[in-house]
Amino acid sequence: MSFSGNVKNELSEHWTKARHCQIAELAAMISMCGAILIDSRDHVSIRMHTENIAVARKYFTLIRKTFNINTDVSIRRNLTKQSVSYYVVVKNHEDAQKILQATKMAGEDLYTVNHIVMQQTCCKRAFLRGAFLAAGSMSDPKKSYHFEIVCACEQVARQIQGLMQNFSMDAKIVQRKKNFVVYLKEGSQIVDMLNIMEAHISLMELENVRILKDMRNTVNRKVNCETANINKTVSAAVKQVEDIEYIQNTVGLGTLNEGLNDMAVVRLANPDATLKELGELLSQPVGKSGVNHRLRKLGEIADDIRKSRGDQGGLL
Repeated sequence: MSFSGNVKNELSEHWTKARHCQIAELAAMISMCGAILIDSRDHVSIRMHTENIAVARKYFTLIRKTFNINTDVSIRRNLTKQSVSYYVVVKNHEDAQKILQATKMAGEDLYTVNHIVMQQTCCKRAFLRGAFLAAGSMSDPKKSYHFEIVCACEQVARQIQGLMQNFSMDAKIVQRKKNFVVYLKEGSQIVDMLNIMEAHISLMELENVRILKDMRNTVNRKVNCETANINKTVSAAVKQVEDIEYIQNTVGLGTLNEGLNDMAVVRLANPDATLKELGELLSQPVGKSGVNHRLRKLGEIADDIRKSRGDQGGLL
C-alpha cells in the first residue's frame, strides 16, 4: 500500500470522543465527496462516494456513532479501469435532515461549511482530517514531499487553506483542470500537518525518511566537497610540475635562487605531496604559506619565460 493509503488507514481508525469534533469531520467529508439529493417530493438524501474502503467505513461508522443512524452501502466495480467505488447513502429524509442540521449544511450549498462547525481548535483538526480522508493524497516521502487536498471549487479551497494557515501552514492553491488543489511542499510542514490531523504513526515514519535523506544529503555534500578539493589540489600540483619542468628545460633550475631551486627539486621528486609535506621536506623547512609563495613564484617565472620566448604552449 502507498504511503498516502497508510495515512488514510491510520486516520480512519482515529476516533475522537467529542461529538462536536465528529460533526466537524463528517461535515468535511460530506463537503468534499458527498452529494445532497432532493427528489420530486422534496425528500432529502445524502450520498457519499469514495474509492477507498477505509474512508467509506469511517463515514459509515461516524454516522452511526454520532447520530445512531444506519446507512446503505453499495459497491460498484469498473472492470475497464479495474477500480472499485463505494457509496454510503442516507436515504431516510428525517435522518438526512438531522445530519444536515447538525453539520449546519441544511439549506446551504455543498461548498463552504459554516464556520460555526469549526470554532474550536480540535474541530479544525477534525475538519482537516475529514477533508484529507475524502479528497487528500500524499506522495511517497522517499521520492518527494507533496501533500494535497483536491477541491471541487475555489471557495472550498480557500476555506481549507485558511484553516491550514490557522496552524501556521504555508498552504498554497493551484488550479488543476476543473479542480482547485490546496498543497504543501516542504517536508517539515507536512510533518506538522500529520501532527495536526493526529496521524502520529505516519508522522514518525515520515520523520525517519527525512532523517535518512538528510544524512545521505550531508554525506553526498561532504564527498562532493572533498572530491572537488582533491581535484583542485591535483590540478594545482600538475600545473606546478609543468611550470618547473618548463623552467628546467629552458633556462635551467640553476638560474633560480637557493630557496626556489630547493622548492623546485622537492616538488619534482614528490608530485603527490601536500603543501605541508613539501615544506617539511625542504632543506630548511617552511610552513604551508611559505611553500605556496615559492610555488606561485615559480609559476610566475615560467609564465615570464613563455612570454619572452613567445611560447603559448607548455613543455618543450
